[in-house]
Amino acid sequence: MEDSKYMRYAIALARKGEGWVNPNPMVGAVVVKENRIIGEGYHEVCGKPHAERNALASCIESAKGATLYVTLEPCCHYGRTPPCTDAIIKAGITKVVVGSSDPNPKVSGKGISILRRAGIVVKEGVLKEKCDELNTVFFHYIVTGTPYVVMKYAMTADGKIATVTGDSKWVTGKAARKHVQQLRHKYSAIMVGIGTVLKDDPLLTCRLKNSRNPIRIICDSHLRIPMDSQICRTAKEVHTILATTVTDETKISKLKSLGITVLTVSGKDEMVNLPILMQKLGQLEIDSILLEGGSALNYSALKADLVQEVYAYIAPKIFGGKDAKTPVEGDGVLSPEQCFQFTAPEISVLDGDLMLRFKFVRRKV
Repeated sequence: MEDSKYMRYAIALARKGEGWVNPNPMVGAVVVKENRIIGEGYHEVCGKPHAERNALASCIESAKGATLYVTLEPCCHYGRTPPCTDAIIKAGITKVVVGSSDPNPKVSGKGISILRRAGIVVKEGVLKEKCDELNTVFFHYIVTGTPYVVMKYAMTADGKIATVTGDSKWVTGKAARKHVQQLRHKYSAIMVGIGTVLKDDPLLTCRLKNSRNPIRIICDSHLRIPMDSQICRTAKEVHTILATTVTDETKISKLKSLGITVLTVSGKDEMVNLPILMQKLGQLEIDSILLEGGSALNYSALKADLVQEVYAYIAPKIFGGKDAKTPVEGDGVLSPEQCFQFTAPEISVLDGDLMLRFKFVRRKV
């Protein structure tokens, strides 16, 4: 019971790093001695000390003989920071309670083995499911080398994302739109198609206080982005990546001079090959993407089996119109059995709008 109590606290600490630690995992740690918390910490920013070192550094008395609760297996290799196993052993910790195992091949059981060889008692799997939930993105990224893709859209009760005229401001209310901003902070990058840029001229930044802007990724197969768009004008302030099939060095050079990173990704029918793009983005340490459309890009991502989650915001409104756009267009499937399958949704109410969160199950073919 005590183990669960302290691990819950470590999980709460870990969540404080959300949006700041990517592509690293969120981790929390608590140092307990004689049933008292004498130190605590979490991984605050990528490149800075990990949770275990922060917790040990915060101790109000010697950690010798204490128990360390940590949500993820301690690292044992030199990366951006030194191994946490060294700090744990040096501090005289006698027991370590771990939530999740680390799938990173550089760690994966090695951290726990090192601690045990040093004579430290290690208990694994405490609140494992909850600790695993913290780092769904990290686990996917480490195992696949590609970003975790989350599709987001807002629609009316009749499935429209805009009126027949294309007007979409606003489908949902302020609470739903604020939640989207929280997702922009949480995930490393935001991706849209060139159609969205041409229609809305969006900024694609996070408008919350004390937040970070996502990396902006534009799928622009034929290099149609206007040089005077908000994306181009602010590319030196907000990291921006443009994916295209075009090899025209003249325009590419102009875009690069604006501060835009251009990735040339060939594909079928002169369209950007999304799976190859995901591999390139993974190599750039982009661990997660919030996919904000539009409907053609949404379908392409689904068809390529890239989407891991969906956030659907549903307003109690009806627009109607057979030509009004829906969240996912493209060719569609030919039969219900070929659907893109997701779990039963988690459901929340945001000031009258519904938010449904689905997780990927499998693609039926």
